[in-house]
Amino acid sequence: MAKADFYETLGVSRTADEKELKSAFRKLAMKLHPDKNPGDAEAEKKFKEINEAYETLKDPQKRAAYDRFGHAAFEQGGMGGGGGGFQSGGFSDIFEDIFGEMMGGRGGGRQRSTGGRERGADLRYNMEITLEEAFTGKTAQIRVPTSITCDLCTGTGAKPGTKPTTCATCQGSGRVRAAQGFFSIERTCPTCHGRGQTIADPCTKCHGHGRVTEERSLSVSIPSGIEDGTRIRLQGEGEAGLRGGPAGDLYIFLSVKPHEFFQRDGADLYCSVPISMTTAALGGTFDVVTLDGTKSRVSVPEGTQPGKQFRLKNKGMPVLRSAQTGDLYIQIQIETPQKLTKRQRELLQEFEQLSSKENNPQSTGFFARMKDFFDTLSD
Repeated sequence: MAKADFYETLGVSRTADEKELKSAFRKLAMKLHPDKNPGDAEAEKKFKEINEAYETLKDPQKRAAYDRFGHAAFEQGGMGGGGGGFQSGGFSDIFEDIFGEMMGGRGGGRQRSTGGRERGADLRYNMEITLEEAFTGKTAQIRVPTSITCDLCTGTGAKPGTKPTTCATCQGSGRVRAAQGFFSIERTCPTCHGRGQTIADPCTKCHGHGRVTEERSLSVSIPSGIEDGTRIRLQGEGEAGLRGGPAGDLYIFLSVKPHEFFQRDGADLYCSVPISMTTAALGGTFDVVTLDGTKSRVSVPEGTQPGKQFRLKNKGMPVLRSAQTGDLYIQIQIETPQKLTKRQRELLQEFEQLSSKENNPQSTGFFARMKDFFDTLSD
């Protein structure tokens, strides 16, 4: 069974901002939380669905991927969390999203104490290439503004000569418990924000974050045969993690520019070629230049009709990571003469008078069948 649209699950429009998403999620979470619906399997199922929808849409990178690819973006190593697919938090995490801010926390805290180390965010880069570049492949140099590990504190966030200390509030666990009526709620530590450590003397360059923003130059290898919409993952080339945490990944989303002459369908190429009426009637030849830089001659037989297709074997696109190559299909368009001179008109009229049924079998047969059809109706 197909998953429901995340926007419909939360009851918001596709243009909803962060505030609208959060408000809609909170209302539904309060209504559907298992503690308020004990033994109600349907409520628990819906609670998980709104949790999954909110976790995706509140994250800019995940939301961008979902808007373009839908649920497929998170299947088989899709975007999010290092390519491991979407993972929703437990009920205690969601409960913290609802009540965390009212109790002094930041809300939405998912980190567990890892010595202050947090994984960096994944980044997205949109790249447009030509069909010729998709045919041959290329190595592209791109510049990506991102966060990198601070070289002054080497990612610790602490001033050189000092180091982070264990948080006195949570004793390094990153979590604290608080009583709220009948509930005992575990939430992110408000002092260290889930990191388990505090920094008394932050680094003067990164201000305690362990990373700084900088534009990086990267080399991206585009293999031959790449298709429009392909995503290339550069592991560890996303944002640097906080305080020495692992870096996120960089995803290159490729789009191929429309070509002036060729249309692509998988590994095959199609080219529509106009020829004159006389060439179609009498036969002839013409040359087409293919993407491999060579010319191929096409022979047009006498009496060629509009829509006739000629196949040039192995003149299409290379198949990605394969020795195979697609074909090029030449589709014939017959051009009707325009702006005739008096003499040209006379010759065509003379030709029409001399034409027989054998010269135009399709039109002759069509109108004969049409006449029989109407004769049948009038009987």
